[in-house]
Amino acid sequence: MKLAPLRIALSAPLTAALALASTILVPLAHGEEVGSVNTNFHITGSDRVVVEAYDDPLVQGVTCYVSRARTGGVKGTLGIAEDPTEASIACRQVGTIHFSGPLKQQADVFSVSMSLIFKALHVVRVVDTKRNALVYLTYSDRVVSGSAKNSVSAVPMPAGITIPLK
Repeated sequence: MKLAPLRIALSAPLTAALALASTILVPLAHGEEVGSVNTNFHITGSDRVVVEAYDDPLVQGVTCYVSRARTGGVKGTLGIAEDPTEASIACRQVGTIHFSGPLKQQADVFSVSMSLIFKALHVVRVVDTKRNALVYLTYSDRVVSGSAKNSVSAVPMPAGITIPLK
């Protein structure tokens, strides 16, 4: 039996408080921008698709490349624009794999703000023990409603390396 998602109507002050709390509690990752293309020209700054590199903090030798839309214009320049929820991810082995400790079966790895306080892009690492691979999922969420738009990538472990689990 599949359950319908629970929807709760929140007051505006409560919604704002939850948004602020989620911004404070979720550490924001700062990726290294490796490239971008302009998609829509504005005199005050163009909309772009950026590609950012994020190194997995617990798995040395794995980098995730996330492409996502960034809003330009005055609001984008001031950092108050709400970026679109579309994103794509490709994670690769870029060096020798080393684990800084045991991994959880599933854990948040990165979070990046996509609006002033209401929306964030997340990357979650899932351990596929049967196939000895790390699976990375990207999705966005909002305080009240999220987005089903997502992307997934996997990094198989080289022969002889087993993923340590908690």
